[in-house]
Amino acid sequence: AAINPIPHSPSVAGRGPMDCGSALSTKPVPPTPPNPSSANLPESPTPQRKIWIKPTAPASKKQQQQQRRKKRSGWDEKRVVGFVDYDEGERRVSTEISGARKDEIPTRYRLRVDGSRWQKDWKLSEVVDQVMRLRHWEDIDGVLNRWAGRFARKNFPLLIREITSTGSLDHAVHVFRWMKNQRHYSPRSDIYNMLISLHAKHNQTDQARGLFFEMQHWRCKPDTETYNALINAHGRVGQWRWAMNIMEDMLQAAIPPSRTTYNNLISACGSGGHWKEALEICKKMTENGVGPDLVTHNIILSAFKRGAQYSKALAYFDLMKETNICPDTITFNIVIHCLVKLGQFGKAVDIFNSMQEKGAKCQPDIVTFTCIIHAYSTCGQIENCKVVFDMILAEGLKPNIVAYNALIGAYASNGMHTEALATFNLLKHAGLRPDVVSYTSLLNAYGRSGQPEKAKGVFDMIKQNSLRPNIVSYNALIDAYGSSGLLAEAIGMLHAMEEDGVQADVVSISTLLAACGRCSQIVNIDSVLSAARSRRIKLNTVAYNSAIGSYMSVEEYDKAVSLYRSMREDNIKPDSITFNVLISGSCKLKKYAESLQFLDEMMDLNIPFSKEVYSSLIHSYSKQGQLTEAECIFNMMKGTDCSPDVITYTSMIHAYSIAGNWMKAWELFEDMERNNIQPDPILCSSLMEALNTGCQPEKVLWLADLMREKSIPLNSSAYFGVIYACSMVRDWRAAIKTIECMETSFSSISLGLLNQLLHFLGKSGKIETMMKVYYKILSSHSNVSLVTHTILLKNLLASGRWRMCIEVLQWMEDAGIQPTLNMYRSVLSYARKDNSMEHANLIQERIST
Repeated sequence: AAINPIPHSPSVAGRGPMDCGSALSTKPVPPTPPNPSSANLPESPTPQRKIWIKPTAPASKKQQQQQRRKKRSGWDEKRVVGFVDYDEGERRVSTEISGARKDEIPTRYRLRVDGSRWQKDWKLSEVVDQVMRLRHWEDIDGVLNRWAGRFARKNFPLLIREITSTGSLDHAVHVFRWMKNQRHYSPRSDIYNMLISLHAKHNQTDQARGLFFEMQHWRCKPDTETYNALINAHGRVGQWRWAMNIMEDMLQAAIPPSRTTYNNLISACGSGGHWKEALEICKKMTENGVGPDLVTHNIILSAFKRGAQYSKALAYFDLMKETNICPDTITFNIVIHCLVKLGQFGKAVDIFNSMQEKGAKCQPDIVTFTCIIHAYSTCGQIENCKVVFDMILAEGLKPNIVAYNALIGAYASNGMHTEALATFNLLKHAGLRPDVVSYTSLLNAYGRSGQPEKAKGVFDMIKQNSLRPNIVSYNALIDAYGSSGLLAEAIGMLHAMEEDGVQADVVSISTLLAACGRCSQIVNIDSVLSAARSRRIKLNTVAYNSAIGSYMSVEEYDKAVSLYRSMREDNIKPDSITFNVLISGSCKLKKYAESLQFLDEMMDLNIPFSKEVYSSLIHSYSKQGQLTEAECIFNMMKGTDCSPDVITYTSMIHAYSIAGNWMKAWELFEDMERNNIQPDPILCSSLMEALNTGCQPEKVLWLADLMREKSIPLNSSAYFGVIYACSMVRDWRAAIKTIECMETSFSSISLGLLNQLLHFLGKSGKIETMMKVYYKILSSHSNVSLVTHTILLKNLLASGRWRMCIEVLQWMEDAGIQPTLNMYRSVLSYARKDNSMEHANLIQERIST
């Protein structure tokens, strides 16, 4: 059936039947299908029907606003966009923001945009991408002037927000300068807030303050966020007094500070180690009704850490745990750092292990692992440093440059240059660029291992890689030269660093003073001290300790004491190391009474005794025969937190050895074993001396077996003690076996001890063994003295082997050692007794010449 057209409605006159806009909504009516049953019937005319559609009322103003709002919603929101290229196997995920487009700018500007082919209707994120591809001195204005969205004023805050989020200060300043030149630009506080925050991140305090004054000039009222950004800017550069003044201005402007304001102000004080001021602000914060949060507590803990108040940080952490605020990873990182600084390595590792437990709320991050590497490095467990570093990779974390530097520094502290170099190469293979700390740590590794040439090569690599060596790099190279006895090169580096514009500090002076002490050059010690005075470098306790120790090492006792008096006059407080140097140095120079005077001064200053001081005092008392006082010092040490170590036990055993009390020495050794203190070669040799003096050879041999069982190397004194014990029990086979073990180390054994060995073998009648040892001495020592041959001749003559003495005299002449007349006369008398006139005449000729 045919359907007539729809007549036009009066309310929609002028529109077509299907062009009714939003007022009408019609659909075409489908034709009626034919009825099969009436196919043979005659057609009858179908009456025409008229369809009328009731017109819809136009939308109200409120509805139109809602429709426009719905259409424009999302223009300032970020949207995640993904791209997948299946052919290339690549995917990219990015965020984009539309901004106000061409349809939303005023009509007069839209016509201008439509009439130009140079104007582009870019999204705001596209504009940011094109700006960031250019360098800040290139034509950024040209890109921005082609953007159609520049005519929408509401795009400007979004543009600044996206540019500042990239962190590029130069681009943000350039875009802001262009923005102010636009005719329809209107200053806004949020734009200035974002720019002040960006300048704060780049430590541009003056520029941030200039923006603050500029926004006031344009009548933009600063708000809480403005003051927060400005306080943060001053706090990052350590200007905490400026930050407090800004806080006062904020209160005078009747702007209530927020928790972020207080946190920024506390951080400003804490960044410079001013923990007292930080605590005071936290107290005011609570009084004003703004309670501290986790960020506040972390900032306070960080202030304690920067101020070296590690015990107070741990106490504050205990108080923090009593509140309902749960610590996070940052909190635990600070606590672990403080525990390491206090030497409480076990507690630090326990916290680290608790963070790794299953279900723990705080998981360790790269900073946590780095702190634990530093902890193991400080206590000398280098193997665990590598284990922790491997754990970083196992946890799926990517080590940063700080973690690599921590591992290299751990190897460097023990002179493990091979491992340090391997880690350094691993750093470069990971795609990281070594910094000055990396090169300095590698340099230090070569210096500690006695390779100053390679250390200098690493130092040159710093400059070759467009880096500038800092004061630590120069000091490490000075120490490398000084440790190897190259004092001239060390002093030359001091002049070289000053030529490069790096001023020497007190560490440089301390390093040079220690090097002078090793080289036993008193003139250079005076020169270094004079250089420090001329450069107005004020010596600290460490420098004074190095200078006093250097004077003691060259036996300049009076100068050492005079320097100590100067230290007291300059109000530099001595520490336990100072008195240990003075007491031990006095003992080495056999000034035992003077060493006890330093003990009285140490007690008057209430300086706690260290293990080294206790050991030096025990040694001093033992040398004076005051065994009771030595025992009193040892018992006093056991009653304190400073438990005796192997050095203290060695000093006490040596004291008992001097007193001839082997039983007390043996009891002390058993006490040390009960306390799980590992003996060293020096202690074992001292105990062997005491046991041999007390005629206890069986215990000496048992001790030697214990040393072999525990893989403790025998030194020369221990070898001699074992041989002496073997002679007492007449076990010559064991003695000869011990001598054979010594043969490989003859070159490192002093010639005086070898002479004692020759004398011992000769007295024991072991002439063949004595001669074998003599031949080994000749092959291992090039400077065999007259004393060695004298001992050999006496033992040969005592055994009646005067003919062999003639050979020894001939060897002496061949080696350029002139035998004495008494040697010739002693052999001559034996030759005449044996009626060997041929040898007697030969010896007489030598005497005559």
